[in-house]
Amino acid sequence: MTTINFCIGATIVVYLIGMLVIGFLYSKQNESTSDFYLGGRKLGPFVTAMSAEASDMSSYLLMGLPGLAYLTGLCDVTWTVIGLAFGTWLNWLMVARRLRRYSSNIGAITVPDFFSKRFHDEKNLLNCLAALVIVVFFVPYTASGFAACGKLFNSLFGVNYHVAMTLSAVVILVYTVLGGFMAVSTTDLVQSIVMTFALLVVMIYGVNAAGGMEAVMQNASSMTGYLSMTATHSMADGAAKPYGFITVISTLAWGLGYFGMPHILLRFMAIEDEDKLKLSRRIASVWVVISMAVAVLIGIVGNAMTKAGLVPLLASSGESETIIVQITHLISQNGVLFSIVAGLILAGILAATMSTADSQLLAASSSVSQNLVQDFLHIKLSTKQSLLVARATILGISVVAILLAQDPNSSVFQIVSFAWAGFGGAFGPLMLCCLFWKRTTLPGALTGLVSGGVMVFVWKFLVRPLGGMWNIYELLPAFMVSLVLIVVVSLCTKAPEQSILDEFETAKG
Repeated sequence: MTTINFCIGATIVVYLIGMLVIGFLYSKQNESTSDFYLGGRKLGPFVTAMSAEASDMSSYLLMGLPGLAYLTGLCDVTWTVIGLAFGTWLNWLMVARRLRRYSSNIGAITVPDFFSKRFHDEKNLLNCLAALVIVVFFVPYTASGFAACGKLFNSLFGVNYHVAMTLSAVVILVYTVLGGFMAVSTTDLVQSIVMTFALLVVMIYGVNAAGGMEAVMQNASSMTGYLSMTATHSMADGAAKPYGFITVISTLAWGLGYFGMPHILLRFMAIEDEDKLKLSRRIASVWVVISMAVAVLIGIVGNAMTKAGLVPLLASSGESETIIVQITHLISQNGVLFSIVAGLILAGILAATMSTADSQLLAASSSVSQNLVQDFLHIKLSTKQSLLVARATILGISVVAILLAQDPNSSVFQIVSFAWAGFGGAFGPLMLCCLFWKRTTLPGALTGLVSGGVMVFVWKFLVRPLGGMWNIYELLPAFMVSLVLIVVVSLCTKAPEQSILDEFETAKG
């Protein structure tokens, strides 16, 4: 092993050990399932903001966005960023405060639990269905995170993919099982800091290596459609491809997904004081906008570095997503100190993946152990037994996710995109109606939840392949169908009882 690889590897190992230490430190603070799943609602505003956004961005921030910008220019990636940024801000503005208050008032500690208690669902049907939706979409989502970790170590050090993927999964599993929600949130905070460091260092080094910002922009301007907002650049033939209005709307629809993301909504429920959410919103919104803008710029800078002969041509989407890894390799060639810096940058890519996988793992396990086992099946457990079941569930889900991640050629982005649509379509409209429309009924909620989830599959596999005007991201039609059916069915069924209305008014506050 060379000195450079040793320094990079050692830095990453130290980072992983740090994550395990955090899990161990928080392991003794979990005295109840509320502590394990929601941190006892003790999250501070800074941790709330940064852990929410770190768990949101995943490896898409350090790999997907730069790779897309590298290949096609500004258009596609910028409309995506606008949708994500606006969705983030709206979620914090509209949902965070009322969900924190409402969930606390009715004693809900998970998202399915909130849905069920919101409508006084004595049979826990809504709880069960919501938990199943989380398992269906989160287990493969978690598997994609494990796969991304395996691919990173395999490409860097030539480590066997399956070994690297399994070891990464074990590290995530251990600190999640030990520390629960507080460990996950704290590690996500650390990971967001490492991700920020990685973005800034790569951007500064890349701009300097490419010959300055003027050289970067001259290169971008020389490519047809690269800086356009109505066309994308095709690297294959150098031509510009039109980016129509329907495609713009479809891309912006990514922002709708935020209203239904369980791992983000849990952060809103866990903050210690709802009055601090304004500060959290500002921190989160600013960080998201700046980090995504820097990620896009890195892709543009990377293209200029290719033209300058510093980085090989990355002609496919899979190759272009390694642009930060390619730039990091150049950084590591400048001595031991720079090798350590390179290790931190690569740890940032690992952090982006881990910060999402751990949150998904915790949310999926809570759905099984709390919402299915205890709430729906009515299996009574003591506090100690409940925590044991929670941890055993995390272990079981991890094993399933590891088995699903066996194929190193699986598309991480496609899985993420589909799962994002699933949660946005099934949970998004229902969450908004729960918080802002008191006339919503239990039958309406059940119909909206099921129709949104089913429509994601229908549109993805039956309608979207038709192409043309039907080539719309499945989240948008699923969201609209779910919202319409919630309203129609609620208006056609008996109005909620007075106690439900009183709880709504109290939460409205």
